[in-house]
Amino acid sequence: MNAAVLTPLLDWLDLAGVAVFALTGALAAARARQTFVTLAFFALLTGVGGGSVRDLLIGAPVFWVHDGWVAAVCLAAAALVWITPIRWWHGALIDYADALGLAAYAVLGSAKALSYGVPPIPAFVMGVVTGCVGGIIRDVVAGRPSIIMRPELYVTAAALSAALCVAGTMIGIPREPVWIAAAAAGFALRAAAIRWRLALPAYRTEREDKDQGRGGAGGTDEPSASPGSGPPG
Repeated sequence: MNAAVLTPLLDWLDLAGVAVFALTGALAAARARQTFVTLAFFALLTGVGGGSVRDLLIGAPVFWVHDGWVAAVCLAAAALVWITPIRWWHGALIDYADALGLAAYAVLGSAKALSYGVPPIPAFVMGVVTGCVGGIIRDVVAGRPSIIMRPELYVTAAALSAALCVAGTMIGIPREPVWIAAAAAGFALRAAAIRWRLALPAYRTEREDKDQGRGGAGGTDEPSASPGSGPPG
């Protein structure tokens, strides 16, 4: 990582995000009753996917290739899932852990992009990419609907953390308070979405609007997944 952004706080945010996303990747493979090799592959792919895309786009050395701890954390997450019963990972706890990793990674992505001289708006996009792309790759490889195709607030939470990180940095607020506040805000939004099933309104066609105006049922032909359902993306 660039010395301009290298701090113990971001180091911990980085490893925390990698660990949580690697865990969700390993769990996706475990739920499909795959081998340990597949669990490890999914853990690594999910843990480093977003950060790898970010580094390639901003012209930085790919972070996990030069840091032996990152791959080790991903493999440790896969091993943890492998030796524990899958029932241990049911419930909302993993969703909240994923929310924390999402917010931390969005902050890390934006902060690193800014340190490499990326302008504010692309740096904001890099934060969202860092937080979301690993989960999107995991879902595509697993052959299941991606989190971005469900209405729940997920990408929006990453966008909030990234936007606050970039805005705070650009107006000259000290970095550490900005990072902590940005990560906390994104986590709070995602946690609220999990707890109260918050979602953005979906696009409606003109026909649906007319049907609703006449008191018709409206809606789409297929039911959408309920917010907060299924494994975190």
